[in-house]
Amino acid sequence: MNQEERPVCPHCQQKMKKWYCPDVSTWGTEFQFVCFNDECPYFVRGWDHMMKTQNVTASYRHRYNPETKETGPLPVWSKDNFKKQIED
Repeated sequence: MNQEERPVCPHCQQKMKKWYCPDVSTWGTEFQFVCFNDECPYFVRGWDHMMKTQNVTASYRHRYNPETKETGPLPVWSKDNFKKQIED
């Protein structure tokens, strides 16, 4: 898949990145598309939301599973969490 075919994050309109799921994950797919824009409003406001509702220092990034068409959060504990698994 080339860069033009990547989905766009509905929260910040940035092209999402191909992200390989960890080997031990239960995602059921080899990769997903994830928004790794550190300025994305979804990611930025997630820190406050998680602290207020779960009392944890964490956030989430928007993800899209191209096999199931499912979207949802990818929990992260830092800005760099999971970035090593980005293809591009």
